[in-house]
Amino acid sequence: MSSEATDRSSSTAAPRNRLAGETSLYLRQHDANPVDWYPWGPEALERARREDRPLLVSIGYSACHWCHVMAHESFEDPETAALMNRLFVNIKIDREERPDLDQIYMDTVTGLTGHGGWPLTVFCTPRGAPFYGGTYFPPEPRQGMPSFRQLLAAVDDAWRSRRGELDETAQRILEALRSNAAAGGARAEEPGAAALARCAGRLLQRADSRHGGFGGAPKFPTPTSLDALLAACDELPPRKAREALDHVLLSCREMARGGVYDQLAGGFHRYSVDGHWGVPHFEKMLYDQGQLLRVYGEAWRRDGARDPDLLWPLRETAAYLAREMTGPEGAFFASQDADSGGHEGTYYVWTPAQVEAVLGPERAAGFCSAYGVTLRGNFEGGSSVLASRARDAREAHAAERAELLAARAARVAPATDEKRIAAWNGLAISGLARGASLLGEPDWLRRARAAFDFCLRELCDEKGRLLRVFNAGRAQVLAFLDDHACLLEACLDLQRAGAGDDLLPRALELADAIASRFYDAGARDLFLSPADGEALVQRPRSDHDGATPHSAGLACLALLRTAGLSGRRELEQVARAVLQTHAAEIERMPEALPTFARAARLAERGLQVAVIVGPASDPATRALAERARAALGPEDAVLVAAPDAAAPAGVDPSWLRGRGMLAGRATAYVCRGRVCSLPITRAEELHPLGADPSGSPGSQPPEEEPRA
Repeated sequence: MSSEATDRSSSTAAPRNRLAGETSLYLRQHDANPVDWYPWGPEALERARREDRPLLVSIGYSACHWCHVMAHESFEDPETAALMNRLFVNIKIDREERPDLDQIYMDTVTGLTGHGGWPLTVFCTPRGAPFYGGTYFPPEPRQGMPSFRQLLAAVDDAWRSRRGELDETAQRILEALRSNAAAGGARAEEPGAAALARCAGRLLQRADSRHGGFGGAPKFPTPTSLDALLAACDELPPRKAREALDHVLLSCREMARGGVYDQLAGGFHRYSVDGHWGVPHFEKMLYDQGQLLRVYGEAWRRDGARDPDLLWPLRETAAYLAREMTGPEGAFFASQDADSGGHEGTYYVWTPAQVEAVLGPERAAGFCSAYGVTLRGNFEGGSSVLASRARDAREAHAAERAELLAARAARVAPATDEKRIAAWNGLAISGLARGASLLGEPDWLRRARAAFDFCLRELCDEKGRLLRVFNAGRAQVLAFLDDHACLLEACLDLQRAGAGDDLLPRALELADAIASRFYDAGARDLFLSPADGEALVQRPRSDHDGATPHSAGLACLALLRTAGLSGRRELEQVARAVLQTHAAEIERMPEALPTFARAARLAERGLQVAVIVGPASDPATRALAERARAALGPEDAVLVAAPDAAAPAGVDPSWLRGRGMLAGRATAYVCRGRVCSLPITRAEELHPLGADPSGSPGSQPPEEEPRA
């Protein structure tokens, strides 16, 4: 599915603004606007300074429905465009390419209005300091909101008649942003596993026990919160641990049966507009697919690998990524649009007549009953979003789903944004790697490794620094903290899944880049943008847990994993310093910081490593390794070494010291810190330290011995 075929820019008229030369699909979607758009850069800022004009900064992304609405209503309107061109220097930003700018201006709008979202509309001084902003503005006054043109005129009047006030406002906003970024206050006591238990308890207090997920409409998958509940199962009392796991299982089942899941092609839409996963906002984002692969796989593992309703969403989503979201070189595309043919959702919804035209009357009746397709419908124009109302086995109606999918392919397809984003590829790589090791899917692991290799090969500048975006044959934009953290986690997950110990030196390179370019020793914190990046009005700190993990929290998790495996204590010290900086915040509201809460737990308990010693060709060695990958937690490590072999590059030699085969048989040792299990030669006897073989939390650990 090509993005070029469905690009919103004009295909017949010559582009009329500067965005035509950009690689971003979102920017090119506006290249035929009568607005004199600039991409963010020195040319726009210099013009604003030279002409003493304010900046109008508009931020969105290609799959954003309301971004398209505002573009059609305002940016395509000649009268509105003329007003914008006369009064402002107009800048378009793809938030997916520039999360640093998006973070600054989103924090501004959230602070001014109490809410945020996209499209994001911000007015700034010529140097980029924001003084006013909002999200979507309508073309006519509506529900207490001014029209966009009224807003433009009001901002211009204030700029000309009350300039001093606007400069003061901009200064106060910047001071507030800096103050909020530094807020939290370090405590003397570093947070630990108790933070994760508190996080889980508070998440369960607002859990929807009927439909899964959290809260009401609109309802988002929130994989970072589900990840925290899964990890907390090892820290909670047995009854509470069962409650946490059951809620994740409920959420996974309800999402996969609902309209938020694409019942024909696989993959998850962004969120549902209701509280029961019924009618989605139809965009599909790579980061959701990657994270939910991880959630479903870990839920299946923790529930004893019993529930097939957790498996088919995994397999179908992995197949969707391979079929529709993979570039020719193996890396993954960013997103698919909510709209097609100028309307939201039309690609995905069905009427009974449309189903009957494909399946015939008798088969259509059964399918419509099973998937909730009615004459009245639940979406626009009497159409219906498919959802598995019958909740029958997935094999039922498989032929009908395949035929409808083939028929759907003849419709006008949503645009695919083919840019490859380093961070989001990292999330997808992790999801596939974890699923591959649990389900025995070597092709998933091969595809995950290919995507990782592409990122480190193509997303690189002349100085060897990681870049964020690859599109239209070009890599650009210095990578941010989330890019490094997600790819570091992906690297560790690939190695854990058996994709090769040659990955470990690459993990150290990514970890060192985080410590040297994103960590500020004076602030004892990690920043979103690198120290050698573009100088902005403010250097933003990490983004937040939300659609994607908190960048600093994920970086701490990955640094702790890397430090534990490599013995590099300075990496652990960076992670612990950041945790302590955020300790008061984690103590106060751990449910808002689930990724940090997981990192705090790992910092306290330490990395657990399964060391398997035996010939690589020995089936017993492979059986022990497969068992270790399934039995240990997803952040724990698995090392496989030949007898008497030196430790692989990047691995602390002490993990292998004194570890040999028992009676000539492949042997495993499960270790944490300086304590290891007794030697294990039977795969079924391999369990995490402190775990009950029956799977019940809170039991006594197996026999252990000191590690040499």
